Amino acid sequence: MTSLNEQLPPASSAAGAAGVAANEAVAPRARRRYSADLSALGEPALWGFGGALALGIIMIALFLMVVLYNGATTFWPKPIDRVELTDGTVIAGVERRGTIFRPDLPRLTEDQRAVVEENDGFAYRTLYQTANFDLYGDDFRWVADFELANVTQPADFYYFERQVWGVFVGRIAGMQLNGVAMDYDPAVFRREQAAARDRFRQIRKLERNDIGRINNLIERERLNQRRAVLQQGEEAAAPIIAQSQARIAELQEEFQILQARVNEIRALDRGFRVTLEEVGGRQIEPEMSQIVRFFPANTLSWGQKLGIYISRWGEFVSAEPREANTQGGVLPAIFGTVAMTLLMVIFVAPFGVITALYLREYAKQGRITSIVRISVNNLAGVPSIVYGVFGLGFFAYTMGGTIDQLFYPENLPNPTFGKGGILWASLTLALLTVPVVIVATEEALSAVPRSMREGSLACGASKWQTIRYVVLPKALPGIMTGMILAMARGAGEVAPLMLVGVVKLAPALPIDGFYPFIHLDRSFMHLGFHIFDVGFQSRNSEAGKPMVFVTTLLLLTLIVIMNATAIIVRNRLKRKYATGQF
Repeated sequence: MTSLNEQLPPASSAAGAAGVAANEAVAPRARRRYSADLSALGEPALWGFGGALALGIIMIALFLMVVLYNGATTFWPKPIDRVELTDGTVIAGVERRGTIFRPDLPRLTEDQRAVVEENDGFAYRTLYQTANFDLYGDDFRWVADFELANVTQPADFYYFERQVWGVFVGRIAGMQLNGVAMDYDPAVFRREQAAARDRFRQIRKLERNDIGRINNLIERERLNQRRAVLQQGEEAAAPIIAQSQARIAELQEEFQILQARVNEIRALDRGFRVTLEEVGGRQIEPEMSQIVRFFPANTLSWGQKLGIYISRWGEFVSAEPREANTQGGVLPAIFGTVAMTLLMVIFVAPFGVITALYLREYAKQGRITSIVRISVNNLAGVPSIVYGVFGLGFFAYTMGGTIDQLFYPENLPNPTFGKGGILWASLTLALLTVPVVIVATEEALSAVPRSMREGSLACGASKWQTIRYVVLPKALPGIMTGMILAMARGAGEVAPLMLVGVVKLAPALPIDGFYPFIHLDRSFMHLGFHIFDVGFQSRNSEAGKPMVFVTTLLLLTLIVIMNATAIIVRNRLKRKYATGQF
């Protein structure tokens, strides 16, 4: 069998050989250049994308770790140190944290200056929670290492959490039982302190439930009198006023009986006191009912510490705040956050879905529709505080003021709906998040195959029947995605809420046993604003710092729970209508 070169003429064979040689000479160089050119393969871009993703994940993970560590360890009980200083001063407190600093050398003694100069002008200092604000006027004190003479942990030091004045650190010097002074007995004191807390809760229940109910009824009778005067005039309303006055007299008699009962319990409670002594010897005698929790911090077993830790968490999620929101619980803030977010979703869902349906299914696609879409997208970039100003002006002052004039004239000039409240806050956040829902719903509607619409119409269904029974069920997972994004953003917003209803302290929940039972006009507490208030508005930032981490951890947990619930619903809808991804 002859080769190709043997079949070709001599000239053609020579030319072919020269071409093959040239290709063999050029091809390796071209291949080498191609393999060495990483930009042509996209390797730098791939590395950049991967690095950016890894950096973002690392930053998020570090943030969550910091919040989780500081939030989860805040309520763990710590020992109390008795610190003797070189100048003879003695303090007692719980060690918080330490830091390196550069002290002012001229203010130091010669020995202290020598120690600092050996460390190149730097020193280490520790922050102690000395507490006892009613005695010291401060809660914390920094102690440098060159000031320390001795540190011990006495077994007789107790940590007291009080209803007012915050924490007390010191010893128990004695106690009074029904006005009789006696030596401290741990078993007796624990029993009497528990009984005193029961009396405190009894007083609180009488004041808020029974006396609160009577005050509410008296106020309603007073408003009925004013309403009758406004509607009928003073002469025509005289019988109504007389009947109302008689009812008020009956209610005041009930009030006097309940108030006498409260005064009786308080008089009994004042006879049960405990004598507390701080490390310097000064004493105070608070009522036992004012001691929320106490424990010997330096002699606790691991099981006892765990019990205190769980007790503090239970109080945190089920009680009201105290001591300028730096102690106690955040139940009103939890309720306000969840209620406002759910109301926001109820308001934003119909507005967002209806708008998206009209733009996608009914509106003629043209310049006006494009302008509307551009405007909706631009609304997502408007600062949230602008929505707050709009909500205050339009919802609270305009709509709320009109409602007050039409339905609550007897309350004026005190506004009912003409001020910030949970209703107006929810509507304001609904406006803030409606662009997200509109965009997500439009994308979900456009993802439904056109053939499904045409098939439904071909079977004789109307346009609305096609949308209701074919398009919307298929688009529901995508609509739920928009709801999840709206919930995540709305639950964490704070700036607009500061103008339309959120307050520092509102222990009364918007739902209670007084008519109309659901009070959407009331101000409320919010976990996001609680974080801002405790971190930046409290009298002592160090006292509020642990509560900032704990509240942040709780807020993130609530958002994750709400979003996870919505995601579960979305996934079930996806499985039910599994014809595409939205």
